[in-house]
Amino acid sequence: MHSHTDTRPVHQAACHCGTVQFTVKLTNGVNTALRCNCSYCSMRGAVAVSVDQQDIEVLQGKDALTLYQFHTHEAKHYFCSRCGIYTFHQRRSSPLQYGVNVACIEGMSPYDFAEVPVSDGRMHPKDREGGGSRVAGWIRYQANLKAD
Repeated sequence: MHSHTDTRPVHQAACHCGTVQFTVKLTNGVNTALRCNCSYCSMRGAVAVSVDQQDIEVLQGKDALTLYQFHTHEAKHYFCSRCGIYTFHQRRSSPLQYGVNVACIEGMSPYDFAEVPVSDGRMHPKDREGGGSRVAGWIRYQANLKAD
């Protein structure tokens, strides 16, 4: 819980077409950036950062958001019905927390990170003896600095 002296910045965020506009206050800055190897996230390929439930607010386009659920139907994955971009999801592992597509946040990109941990969503913490997140590997990005 963050106090009334909360100094975390409010970030503007939107889908690709701008229909869905929302704001977020990141739980721990970009230090929570991760990807996941579950069947859905492997196809989606987004880098997500953590936001507590009370720190995400949809300003416009709530009616354009489409919900997708699978397997246990606990996680709630939202995307824009116009442009198809994944915006955020309510986590199965921590329902009071959202994963937000870093590419939707103004001034951020998945290519800002040289290395992003990949959580082991194929063996979800809620399905594993003892629970707890496990890193399955890392995704690395290195910019091509050669001039054309």
